[in-house]
Amino acid sequence: MCTKKELNFSVFLIHNLAEKWNKSPSEVYKLLDSTHILDDYIIGCYDTLHTLGKNYLMEDITEFAIEKGVAL
Repeated sequence: MCTKKELNFSVFLIHNLAEKWNKSPSEVYKLLDSTHILDDYIIGCYDTLHTLGKNYLMEDITEFAIEKGVAL
């Protein structure tokens, strides 16, 4: 279970990644969930990630998703 802050942060990232990846937020959620990026990285590393800038986060998560085999 995640906190309200972690949930809000996750929603923020999903919507911004959807725009960057040209996908719907539900598609992005499914990709992040199926690769465990959402639970293990975004929520798991919330304390560090939420202090970083939006552009850096978009690039970092995009690179990580590609490493996990996500076709963008």
